[in-house]
Amino acid sequence: MELNKLEPKGSDCRAYFVIDNKGDKTYEALKLDLILFRPDGIIDQRFAVELAPLKGKKRTVKLFDVANTSCDDVGSFLINDVMECKAGSEDVADCLEDLAVSSRTDNALNK
Repeated sequence: MELNKLEPKGSDCRAYFVIDNKGDKTYEALKLDLILFRPDGIIDQRFAVELAPLKGKKRTVKLFDVANTSCDDVGSFLINDVMECKAGSEDVADCLEDLAVSSRTDNALNK
């Protein structure tokens, strides 16, 4: 999972994520507990982001808006936990461990 870019959208900051699902599994649910840190390292917000559906062997772009937040006020994102992860109707236990993270921005994406 790559944080690809941030861009202003009105009073919000739009975050673009690229998810490269190299496996065969199609994920019907991938809900992340994300923490947004300000540039000074102070926690700003906590929110849930649903990235599914994600098809197997497919690269996908997902985006979401961080409400009432300037992109200049974004320091980094932490994937605090995986709230839900399902392939088909089965729960997947190791989603967080299997998730590789990176960033093409000056803003880190960590887990």
